[in-house]
Parts: sequence; C-alpha cells; structure tokens
Amino acid sequence: MTSNTATFPPSAAQADERGTKLAAVIYVLFLGSVLAVVTAPVGVLLAHLRRHSVADWVATHLQFQIRTFWLGIVGAALFVAAWHVLGLVGVSAWAPWALGYAFFTACLIWMVGRCGVGIHRLMAGRPIDAPRSLWLGGASVSLHD
Repeated sequence: MTSNTATFPPSAAQADERGTKLAAVIYVLFLGSVLAVVTAPVGVLLAHLRRHSVADWVATHLQFQIRTFWLGIVGAALFVAAWHVLGLVGVSAWAPWALGYAFFTACLIWMVGRCGVGIHRLMAGRPIDAPRSLWLGGASVSLHD
C-alpha cells in the first residue's frame, strides 16, 4: 500500500534558517538603542556568542551587526576626544555642541540605514554582501523602483 503523502527534502531556504530570528531580534535591539542605550551592547553580546551556530548567510548579518556596534564605539570615542580637544583649545562653547549634534545625527542616520538594509535583506533571505564594509554592507540603495 502506498501513501498519498510524499515527503520532499526541505528547500534551501527552509534548511538554512538557523538564526534568522536571532538576527532580527538583534536588529531590533540596535534600533531600540536610540531610546535605551543598553540594548545595543546586549545585541552585540548575543551576536558574538551565537555567530558560529547560525546558517552561513545569517552569519554575515551577525558580522555586519558586530561591525556596526564596534564602528559606532570607535566613532564615539574619536568624537569625544575631538570634543575635549576643542574645549582645551578654547573654541567658543557653541562649536563643540554644534559638532555634537551634527555627529549624533550622522551616527543615527548611519545606524538606522545599516539596520534598515540588514532587516530588508534578512527578510528577503539574502546575506549581507560586504559585512565588513563601513557603509551599507555593499547594498545599493535608491529611491525609485
């Protein structure tokens, strides 16, 4: 007697989904750091701990997230050093504050852009093309279809 139900091997996308929910949670934690700074370190800790136990294409997302965090930390450290130097040199008080607001806005745009590209590619089941890049992971972003 033959069975009417056939079993098919899982598709490549189904077999390769290990870690996609984790990567999505980390992107949300990074975006949440806009309001509560503590969420980004939690996200990068999760990414560091789990990067070897996920599918290869998801690992590119975790590497992209790790890089996003550490580049942000290095950028913030450089900014704080520049801010102190401007204060020591005797530049008027408004200049470091204006620089601070400009830097914060640029960092916010950069981080949200990286998270947006990452979430878009993750939901499409695609890896990050250049997870070690400084900008958007090798993604081409345009405002038209």
